[in-house]
Amino acid sequence: MTQKNISQAKTYLCVCLLLLVLACNKKEDKNVYKSINNPVKKIENLYTRYLTNAIKYLDSIEGKSRAEQKKHYVLARKNFKLLEPILAYTDKGNYKSLNAPNIIIVKGEISFDTKVLNPIGFQVIEETLYEDTLDTLALEHTIRVTSRRLELIKKNLQLQLKDYHTIWLLRDQIVRIATTGITGFDSPVLGQSLLESSYTYETLIDILKINENRFTSKEVFNDFITAIKNAQKALDHDFDTFDRYSFIKNHIHPQLEKLVEVQKDWKVTFPFEMALSNDLTSLFTKETINLNYFSDHLADTTQIEAKVSLGKALFNDTSLSKDYNMACATCHIKEAAFTDEKKTFDKHQTRNTPTITYSAYQKAFFMDARAGSLEGQIIGVVKNHNEFNISMDSIIDRLMKNENYKEKITTLYKNKRVDFNIRHAMASYIRTLNTFTSKFDKNIRGEEQTLTTEEQLGFNLFAGKAMCATCHFAPIFNGTVPPNYKDTELEFIGVPETKDTINPKISPDLGRYSLFKTPERKHFFKTPTVRNIAKTAPYMHNGVYNTLEEVMNFYNKGGGAGLGLENEYQTLPFDNLELSKEEINAIIAFMETLTDEAY
Repeated sequence: MTQKNISQAKTYLCVCLLLLVLACNKKEDKNVYKSINNPVKKIENLYTRYLTNAIKYLDSIEGKSRAEQKKHYVLARKNFKLLEPILAYTDKGNYKSLNAPNIIIVKGEISFDTKVLNPIGFQVIEETLYEDTLDTLALEHTIRVTSRRLELIKKNLQLQLKDYHTIWLLRDQIVRIATTGITGFDSPVLGQSLLESSYTYETLIDILKINENRFTSKEVFNDFITAIKNAQKALDHDFDTFDRYSFIKNHIHPQLEKLVEVQKDWKVTFPFEMALSNDLTSLFTKETINLNYFSDHLADTTQIEAKVSLGKALFNDTSLSKDYNMACATCHIKEAAFTDEKKTFDKHQTRNTPTITYSAYQKAFFMDARAGSLEGQIIGVVKNHNEFNISMDSIIDRLMKNENYKEKITTLYKNKRVDFNIRHAMASYIRTLNTFTSKFDKNIRGEEQTLTTEEQLGFNLFAGKAMCATCHFAPIFNGTVPPNYKDTELEFIGVPETKDTINPKISPDLGRYSLFKTPERKHFFKTPTVRNIAKTAPYMHNGVYNTLEEVMNFYNKGGGAGLGLENEYQTLPFDNLELSKEEINAIIAFMETLTDEAY
């Protein structure tokens, strides 16, 4: 090879190497560009920023003056609320811990590995920091544990969000704002729930802007942003006088409608449905919450009408009881909204018969929450010596001798689980007792304009100043916590044995304690629905109160503590409500609008 050829070869080789380097750099630049414009990565960066700020402000509280401590807490809390939509969706367990009320936590009872834990998080810090006498050690400990939890979340942060995850995240937060955010659920001292709800909206706007290129319709994008900004303006209001009814009707429901437009614009398909309907446009309809989410038999919706019909027949059949003298309908009378209008059914019962309307929307059953499903609750009734007093095997034997029942049980279900199938049919019938046909439902859906000023005020007080909705969550108005509906809460409110206010004694029924003997669970009972409450007197687990006026006076005084029945575990989020007679009447007027048209 000549010197000239060698020189040409070297030049060619250099050019090839240069092109290769440029190609690699171009590929690397492209990946960097793609990373920068990845919506999930942008959301992750947003999330990281708020986590970092929350940690920073928490850590800066120690050693400051009381005024400076409060200022830094407020900033930490602001950043926590800004990260709430993402944290609450992607890490539900940690969100629940960090936003827990200042109440003892009991875990592991069912597995007999009971642990009693002190709560951590922002509500605990808030209550400690704003006490008249500051417990510095308690404050520092709670801040330290809370900050470390946030650090751990940040350290392990790696979001995996598909389009449908983003839709679920947005929907969850909109529903969270309506059902807990504007009620004062997690702002026990500062009472800044409306402002904090506006913060969470700010994050929703950021998430939508990050995903702007995902929209094919700019109109859908702009309309949604505008709807949220209008809601933020509405939230700039005094807590006690805020019109929650109009806010839900004029802001929350339109936002839910627009979110459905977004998922259509994005052409999102959902792999399944969680507790909230994937096509949710209103909080107050039969379609709002997925009933099958609460069933032990999620997939079994085939021939459901026939199964409901079978369940209704079994519900009314006395042959399910040992002496052929009792059916479910004996205690749960339809005309009384499926109660019996008695203090207790008979001398053998110690607890009042609750309504089973809307009972499907729970994760715990019986007043002490000892069953985890409707199907499981039926076993408890069957085995109870003071109720059906019979075994499931005996019931199966009786029903399978009835040709009509035998044919339905064997043809409607494609399995041999006769025991479960009987219970599932009965539970399926009970799951139909949720009609959402009350005056309140029709008005907030815009179908009627018949709600009086007093009734509307009553809802606004119920969901605001009176703090009823911090335990009785809309739209079911029971203790199953939205928007995930994973937990049904138990409370200790200090119900007395009698109406005697001079020498009151607490009800001797120990509630949840009787099951597992956990001292911190004495007198704890499940939070029931207040739907159809005007038709379900008498009230409380022991039927001690005959009227809603008596119930409201009990709460207005501060529950058991207000009667002088002091106990460190009472869970009411107030000492007393200081409601006027007019305000009490308005709340009662609202509760009366929750009566379904069938009753």
